[in-house]
Amino acid sequence: MSASNFNSVLLDISNKLKAENLEQLKFLVRDHIGKQKLERIKTGHQLFEILTERGQLGQDNADYLCQLLRQVQRDDLSEKLSNWEVQQEDPKYSLSDTERDKLDIATEVIRDNLGRNWRKLGRKLRLGETKLESIATRHPTDLEETAMELLKEWRKIRGPEAQTKELIAALRDCQLNLTADKIQEKLKQKELSSSD
Repeated sequence: MSASNFNSVLLDISNKLKAENLEQLKFLVRDHIGKQKLERIKTGHQLFEILTERGQLGQDNADYLCQLLRQVQRDDLSEKLSNWEVQQEDPKYSLSDTERDKLDIATEVIRDNLGRNWRKLGRKLRLGETKLESIATRHPTDLEETAMELLKEWRKIRGPEAQTKELIAALRDCQLNLTADKIQEKLKQKELSSSD
């Protein structure tokens, strides 16, 4: 697990933050970081450095920053960080790029369509009740976030074994055929566009 890898992901996120995003992030952490320090922060990576010093950010501890990014409506950047974390969970992690792309597409579709059925899917994916309860506590009202968290946990557990077809089969077992069809449709579109 490479620290320089993690830093390059953070730097990339920092470069993609708009000035207003940075101001919003500073506002959200103002209770933890002194006013003087906050005033000196001009870039995302300066803020990340302070969070790291305070033990609120690290290679195996990116949840807090993911949450902050979602609060300032930068789900794209939060997802980037989440996906990096998932890939680092297992030193033997060897998902092919193609499978990772497919899983990202499936995750997106499930996030937008799963709604209240997330527990049913979680059980089909063999996530324990304790894990499901902990996900529910973290996101009591936001169903999209709950779906994202569920799939993140599943990918962590499955590691290099994680496969899109497993998700599609679990959706069909839950009678969520429409969502399964949407994933297959999107995957087909991607295959067509990449073979052009």
